[in-house]
Amino acid sequence: MEDSSALLDLRRMHEADRRSGELGISLAELMENAGRRVAREIEARWSPRPLLILCGPGNNGGDGFVVARHLAAAGWPVRVALACERETLRGAARDNADRWHGPIETLDPEQLGTAELIVDALFGAGLSRALSGDAQATLQAATARRIPIVAVDVPSGLLGDTGASLGAVPAALTVTFLRKKPGHVLLPGRDLCGEIVVADIGTPAGIVASLAPDTFENQPGLWLAALPRPQRADNKYTRGHALLFGGYPITGASRLAARAAARAGSGLTTIAVPQIALPIYAAALTSIMVRAFATDEEFLELLEDRRLTAQLIGPGAGSTPATRHRALAMLAKGRPTLIDADAISAFAADPGELARAILGPCVLTPHEGEFKRLFDVEGDKLARARAAAVQSGTVVVLKGRDTVIAAADGRAIINSNAPPSLATAGSGDVLGGIILGLLSQGMDAFLAAAAGVWLHGAAATAFGPGLLAEDLPDQLPAVLREISALDRA
Repeated sequence: MEDSSALLDLRRMHEADRRSGELGISLAELMENAGRRVAREIEARWSPRPLLILCGPGNNGGDGFVVARHLAAAGWPVRVALACERETLRGAARDNADRWHGPIETLDPEQLGTAELIVDALFGAGLSRALSGDAQATLQAATARRIPIVAVDVPSGLLGDTGASLGAVPAALTVTFLRKKPGHVLLPGRDLCGEIVVADIGTPAGIVASLAPDTFENQPGLWLAALPRPQRADNKYTRGHALLFGGYPITGASRLAARAAARAGSGLTTIAVPQIALPIYAAALTSIMVRAFATDEEFLELLEDRRLTAQLIGPGAGSTPATRHRALAMLAKGRPTLIDADAISAFAADPGELARAILGPCVLTPHEGEFKRLFDVEGDKLARARAAAVQSGTVVVLKGRDTVIAAADGRAIINSNAPPSLATAGSGDVLGGIILGLLSQGMDAFLAAAAGVWLHGAAATAFGPGLLAEDLPDQLPAVLREISALDRA
């Protein structure tokens, strides 16, 4: 998968530094480059002003001393406060402290003085305990005074692997190195980082790929090559035939999903509905085919159509035994199947039944509540989604502003383009429909899920304020045109 979107956990970041050393790039050189890049990003955004740099006891603090030296040389009024005794500094951090010829103050919230900008170089992404004492008090005091904070690597107190906060305060800018970490993309980490800049600090080319990253930030480069494109010889069936189960009396959810599947490129989209609901669906849909069934046997007959290429059940279906049986019937065909909403909850009494029934590609799209009904796993969002994917043998799309898409082989993609406007009724149904449309055209389930989530966010952003779920499908053509332009570039 695309190297530029790789997210490196702490273990891989440490390994990158070790391998850089083996190739002749020392930690001292990496630290010098890191501090210089932080200084450059500060100069690009702020004019010289009273600056207080907070340095911690490790390499993060060493970066801070480099920042201090470069900005002081550029004429900035710089003060440095240290969170430990100078004698306890080691290695490259100690060397850079010795190269700083200005005074070093003791870290104290009362020492903010006239500072108009703060550099947080206290603790990096590997902090394993809650921020406390003068470090926490100083950062909180700066926040209370609305002094902008520039974080080196991550805001102190933010866990790099999970995005969890152990007392971190919001930064205006975070400068990290080589690649983002999962904590830069997962919430609340993403919100605490402010603007994020990934700086090149001279790590040798090829090292990221050699680390075999398995976690990525969602972007078109990950799946663009696999995105279905209509061919001249296509007809509506070769472009895919998507089937949805249409609920009753709740009919809007599956209609939203069907329109999204069609807009995502499915050549033919059909909703199978109970006979009683036929007038509602038929009156509301035009290009979407509606097939009515009166009995379970008739529903099973619909599934026998060999031209069907992907299926979806859940939106508006009801969390009932009937929904569970219909989902099992769909899964028994071995076609790519998306299980969403009520169809997820329908398996709450026996989650293992769902896993045992999966014969082909399957995508689950739960929100947190639905997820907990199926999976008894703990940990951060990324770890839970991964565990659920392995447990169920499916692609799990754990929804939210930081949606995680996890495959059973351990790969995971974290989405970051979802605007707040997506928090509206029916938007999840549209997401399911987009993924269904891609699945119906033969796209790999993991990549289809990732592409669907990204397109969903891009469509919402394109529409802007006042979004309703029914606005999303009609935004897809413009988004897909932009994606096509990227592909040609």
